[in-house]
Amino acid sequence: MISTLISFQYSDNFDAGKIASIAETARSKFEGFPGLRSKAFTIDHDNKRALNFYVWESEEAARNFFTDEQKTFISGLYGADIQVQYLELKQLVDNASSE
Repeated sequence: MISTLISFQYSDNFDAGKIASIAETARSKFEGFPGLRSKAFTIDHDNKRALNFYVWESEEAARNFFTDEQKTFISGLYGADIQVQYLELKQLVDNASSE
C-alpha cells in the first residue's frame, strides 16, 4: 500500500465552502475507484489549506491516477497550486471495517 497527500495552499482566495462543495461533488467519482482503498477530503482552516489523503493498493495505481494532466485539472478545480507527496504506508488501522 501507498498513500498520497495532496495539498493546496491558499492566500486571500481561501473559501472553505467552495472546498467542501468540491468534496461533495467529487465523492461519487472515488467510490469503487479501481486501486483506491480510501480517500479523505480535509480542510485546514488555520493554515488556509485543503488536504486530500488517499490510500492506494499500489504505487502504480497512485502514479497512474496523478498524471500531469490530472494534476493540472485538479489544480484548476481548486484554484490553487497542487503539491503531491507519495508516502510509504506501513500499517493502516480501519476500525470501521471491524464493526
